[in-house]
Amino acid sequence: MKRFQKNIKLYIGFAAIALAASCKPSIDLDTKGGNPENVDFSKYIAVGNSLTSGYANSGLSLKGQEQSFPNMLAQEMKKVGGGEFLQPYFPAENYNGSGFLYLKALVNGQPQLGTVTDHLAIRGQTEDKKPLYIKYTGPINNLGVPGMRLDMAFAPGIGTTKGNPYFERLLPDNAPVTTTYVDYATTKDHTFFSFSLGNNDVLGYATNGAVTTDATNTLISEQDFARFYTGFITKLTSKEQKGVVATIPDVTAVPYFTTVTRQALLAAANAALKAQDPNAAPLTDIYIKTKTVPFRPATDKDMFILPFSSAGLLGRRDLKDPVTGIVNPAPYGLHPANPVGDNFVLDEAEAKMVQDRIVALNTTIKQIADSKKLAVADIYSFLNKVKSGYQINGIAISNKYITGNIFSLDGVHLTPMGYAIMANVFVDAINAKYSTKLGKVNVSQYGGVALP
Repeated sequence: MKRFQKNIKLYIGFAAIALAASCKPSIDLDTKGGNPENVDFSKYIAVGNSLTSGYANSGLSLKGQEQSFPNMLAQEMKKVGGGEFLQPYFPAENYNGSGFLYLKALVNGQPQLGTVTDHLAIRGQTEDKKPLYIKYTGPINNLGVPGMRLDMAFAPGIGTTKGNPYFERLLPDNAPVTTTYVDYATTKDHTFFSFSLGNNDVLGYATNGAVTTDATNTLISEQDFARFYTGFITKLTSKEQKGVVATIPDVTAVPYFTTVTRQALLAAANAALKAQDPNAAPLTDIYIKTKTVPFRPATDKDMFILPFSSAGLLGRRDLKDPVTGIVNPAPYGLHPANPVGDNFVLDEAEAKMVQDRIVALNTTIKQIADSKKLAVADIYSFLNKVKSGYQINGIAISNKYITGNIFSLDGVHLTPMGYAIMANVFVDAINAKYSTKLGKVNVSQYGGVALP
């Protein structure tokens, strides 16, 4: 999924977040698996992006790798004859990997985040100051690469120092610059696979407010998606291997889009205004810029992205116009003359376009899976269930930021508990398709966001 800034400082003081105590009830679950009669789990590989790698809290760490959903899934496979599942672990002394966000404290109910900067697995920098991670070139089963898109999986050069650093660390120094991710993944000897690519081909576009600035935040067309997906799956099943593919979740339902609301922003702005002038008339509108109009009042169906609050821009009078370079004295976002930029908002029309595209892409995924007799892990339906909220083993699960237990601090990727639940979606799909008896992961053994 999308690479997030490591120095992000989340949240302006709006609407205190009530943190529920994390509980892990002791529950005796029957996790004994049965012997698969028609599936060979001996050489399982996991193909995917950040969700496959164990990425969380805007970074990839050794602990995150250990708690990846494919690793959990592989442990259940071992109980029914599965083989070793090797992951591209960071060295033990560099266990913090890329660095990541952590919850430092709660101040008046507001989360204060910090960034882990020690014991990193960074070996150097590229010419444009991007990190190069310590190489891993040993045997590997978890091929998850943060930031990998389906379309980019076919692009040469992605594994170089000018491409994706998480893919670059998996390739030997003498790897041809033309090496593609699809060739890298499909040449691995395997008897079973999980496949989870495609969400970044929508997510990058959405998280940038439907503003395209480079190849990582374009919105893939239905035609290109079908062509690339068919090509990848055809290669993975060239020897009639069985596998499970994941649908794309509704990315607009994650905390990255649901936490910073119009009402919350107005509440914060009015609190600040009242502190300055108790007699001031209350503010009633947040103004946004869209692709169709220079400004309009935001509605509750417009989605402000998570970093907007941390940017500290709302109400400022000292910001320069991005085109003219002249300071705009109107309060940012609170006056029609200085609306919130398009890149900070996924407006109602853009959100619907993203949602409709996801539905179309998922139809393609299911059609291709059916043609190849593959299982389908319906992550789309799973996230819709999370959006509505439910309980599992007595633990509340929802898409609420921090308190929902399933999403990490970046608002997109999952917590260990979230990955455990996701692993069970894959277990259910495999068992249903192939009549296997894989056991369930005990979700109660994994936590949500780590509290200070």
